[in-house]
Amino acid sequence: MKKIGNILKILGSLWIMYIFLWSLPYKFSGHEHTQFIFWTIWEWMKWILGSTIWEGFSNYGAFVIGGWELIISCVLIWAIYFTIRKQEKKSDQAFALWWIWAMLLMIWAVFFHLFTPLWIAVNGDGGSLFRAAVSIVIIWAILWLVHIKSLQKSS
Repeated sequence: MKKIGNILKILGSLWIMYIFLWSLPYKFSGHEHTQFIFWTIWEWMKWILGSTIWEGFSNYGAFVIGGWELIISCVLIWAIYFTIRKQEKKSDQAFALWWIWAMLLMIWAVFFHLFTPLWIAVNGDGGSLFRAAVSIVIIWAILWLVHIKSLQKSS
């Protein structure tokens, strides 16, 4: 079971990294699609929280979120390395911490898609960004269950 759990960890982490790294050029280049997304979220937050609190979000939000996605991807590479090298304790710690960060980012993404004017399909993307966020939340839940079961069996 441990071997299957490790394979699932690696495959799930590779998917999360793929989604995060695929979107980085859009976030870091100021792509018009990304600008539209973060401007729409800012406009919505401005209406709820006031304009001064989140003023820089439309300009810098993509860089901040992209930076977190890059950091998460780098640490997941490190966690995969420890899994392959059979250093379970380091691997489990890295996976647990950074899966939580990835999941939190994507829960926020799902929230912003569902409860702001963005909705599911943004700028004619057919909902691909929304589906990517939901897939990471689902993968996180599966990986977390595998992780919890492996911890219960080892104790």
